[in-house]
Amino acid sequence: MERASTGSVLMEKGEVIINEGERPKYVYLIEKGWACRYKLLENGDNHIMAYLIPGDLCDVHIAILDEMDHSLRALTPVTLRKFPADEMRNIMENHHRLARALFWSTLVDEAVLREWLVNMGTRPAESRLAHLFCEMLIRSHIAGCAKDNSFEFPLSQAELGETIGLTSVHTNRVLQKLRQEGLVSLEKKRLTILDWERLKEFSQFDSIYLHCQNISCQRSPR
Repeated sequence: MERASTGSVLMEKGEVIINEGERPKYVYLIEKGWACRYKLLENGDNHIMAYLIPGDLCDVHIAILDEMDHSLRALTPVTLRKFPADEMRNIMENHHRLARALFWSTLVDEAVLREWLVNMGTRPAESRLAHLFCEMLIRSHIAGCAKDNSFEFPLSQAELGETIGLTSVHTNRVLQKLRQEGLVSLEKKRLTILDWERLKEFSQFDSIYLHCQNISCQRSPR
């Protein structure tokens, strides 16, 4: 993978990495910062469909497809490792162990998307946001970006609302309720889970869909 890379590129917060409809020349790996997958509607509304944090690949399958069916943008300044689409196709065709790892990564992405669909469709607003916080704590631990129950969470309330289908005002009310219940603290773009067991129970969170049980860097939050 290191040999296949053609270097890194820095993108600023809000910058579009790949637009829907483009035929991408590169697959990107997040080295630093946060990005997202999103859809831009005709009325100008956005819907965020996934967060991408250090260690995440921005859609392996785009090396195979002719054009993007969604867009990617930087939620913070991000450093991206570039892999030419031709090199990714070569890896998938001729390096079977790497191809299996890339396929595993895609399957986990699909599992996360399924869980987000359940989250949006069945959970009340407070549980929806709490579940998202639980997921991002686990994923931040896997990426080595969390300390105990605390991790960088650089999103605005507007971006949170775009993720869980709420207005900014409703998102603010939901966040305040989680704070008042003593479950979380969000200060200066850093989220701290104050009561991990209660937050898991409150949101009905089960990390099985992240398939992280055998990853050596995984640490169970207390």
